[in-house]
Amino acid sequence: MSLERMWAGWRAAYVTEEAEVTGATGDLFERLAAADPDEALVVARDDVAFAVMNAFPYSCGHCMVAPLRRVAELEELHDAELTSLMAMVRDATVAVKAAFHPEGINVGVNLGRAAGAGVPGHLHVHVLPRWSADTNFMTTVAETRVMPEDLRTSYEKLRAAWPSR
Repeated sequence: MSLERMWAGWRAAYVTEEAEVTGATGDLFERLAAADPDEALVVARDDVAFAVMNAFPYSCGHCMVAPLRRVAELEELHDAELTSLMAMVRDATVAVKAAFHPEGINVGVNLGRAAGAGVPGHLHVHVLPRWSADTNFMTTVAETRVMPEDLRTSYEKLRAAWPSR
């Protein structure tokens, strides 16, 4: 049995999109933070950090929390950024639990390309719901994820469940 590949060349454009296409400057997270929140699927935002849906989720409800300032490493965060970032990760966890009723939650940071960071220059924290059998034969055999809910519906559910502070 050979490994099949599903080419998704459009994903590279999403990650490296040229600024002149959108009229915005900066990396992916800077452009998302500056965009219309409903269009960019920004779930929450404060003066220092924001939460946004992952356009390429591992599971429904997969969101990311990032500082507004472009920072590549945890040690580059100011204390206020770290506090805000982690408070928003906590809120994302509360919202994911309320909206999706998962059996578990993955919270993770990939620092650097070798660690799997898709946007290595802008630190971000993944928050995603997990279920015991959410990786089934489609992922294992076909290298394909089946998403039972569209991204807009997941966004609306997560926004509705976001805790107010």
